[in-house]
Amino acid sequence: MKDFFKNVYEIVEKIPTGRVMTYGQIATILGQPRNARVVGWAMRAAPENRNLPCHRVVNIRGEMSPKNVFGGAEVQQALLESEGIFIEDGCIDLSKYLWNGN
Repeated sequence: MKDFFKNVYEIVEKIPTGRVMTYGQIATILGQPRNARVVGWAMRAAPENRNLPCHRVVNIRGEMSPKNVFGGAEVQQALLESEGIFIEDGCIDLSKYLWNGN
């Protein structure tokens, strides 16, 4: 599990400004497509000293994270909007902002 979290963090730190990835997408890249939930656990446990852009990870529908993560959906939304990501009705248009990792 420790290595899985480390690998998640390595992907998340590469997400560029103005782009997002989904939990499931990260799990798939790591060869474990059924472990999107574990990616979420990794995000909740992310070490603050790494300054990871955890706010750039969203669910498959482009929705903000639950209130108990990243300071709440409002904080995550504000961070994403400050990067130029337009959010309508609490969702991101993944066809515009999804990053494929390349």
